[in-house]
Amino acid sequence: MTENIRNLPQRKDPVLRVIPGPADINANGHIFGGWVLGMMDQAGGIVAGRIAQGACATVAIEKMAFIAPILLRDIISVYATLEHRGRTSMGVRVEVIATRERGQQEVKVTEGLFTFVALDENHKPRPLPEG
Repeated sequence: MTENIRNLPQRKDPVLRVIPGPADINANGHIFGGWVLGMMDQAGGIVAGRIAQGACATVAIEKMAFIAPILLRDIISVYATLEHRGRTSMGVRVEVIATRERGQQEVKVTEGLFTFVALDENHKPRPLPEG
């Protein structure tokens, strides 16, 4: 049975698919929020780097929401899509879906809007390529 089906991202390939390990679990038996945030930043950075055609940096995370816990043995799929672009920056929507019970259940566990800035060789903002 699929939970939160209305809130799942459109079916496409995830940018990342990961299985958290025992070292990623907190005292409550859930995966650390910081671990999840790191996976989200990696996935968003992959998409942003493709769009920027080079280096970029995370400068903000907006509207972050933890909807449900991630459990040990969940398979985590991280989806990232461009939501808006500016002159030097872009907003990338990142969503995380946990697959549990040997694929019988999918739960949207978190999402957020990450802002990335394209960087030049001196680590200064640069214009995004046309596209």
